[in-house]
Amino acid sequence: MPLGRELPQLLKQRLFYKGRKFDFEVNRLRLPNKSEGEWECIRHPGGALAVPVTAEGKLILVRQYRFAIQGRILEFPAGTVEPNEDPLETVTREIQEETGYSAQKWDKLGEFFLAPGYSDEIIYAYLARDLEKLENPPAQEADEDIEIVFFTPEAFEKAILEGEPVDAKTVSSFFLARPFLV
Repeated sequence: MPLGRELPQLLKQRLFYKGRKFDFEVNRLRLPNKSEGEWECIRHPGGALAVPVTAEGKLILVRQYRFAIQGRILEFPAGTVEPNEDPLETVTREIQEETGYSAQKWDKLGEFFLAPGYSDEIIYAYLARDLEKLENPPAQEADEDIEIVFFTPEAFEKAILEGEPVDAKTVSSFFLARPFLV
């Protein structure tokens, strides 16, 4: 915190919705300048994401239907961190469920807030290498509509720049992984 900067004072917190994946709350705050207002916030347990790279240097992504945008979008395999679960456990499970591969080598790329203007969701990004195709991969979740796709890093970067629908966590993680992709 910068010197001389006070934090807002929480006056009231109201939970409006408790969901399966996130909660929605409204908070009344008093700012250091004494003005008061309400701020909405989505409380999320966080997510973990894998940037899977095959021995041939291809990226494995999923093209997934997302109801909120009424369409399909390219994403790296990812999932919500369950209570008391390490993000690496989350992403190990998700890469298997969503792509049918497992990784023998994991490198943490970093972590970042997804949309701090209205959510506390943090994404933990990992590079997944030394991939093995599973003979009997776990079943995808019933509410997932996923197609597995492969891209060279150059082709994926071109797809991003040409406006292919790609979510922000995937774009951010791709550029964190870019120095490792040869």
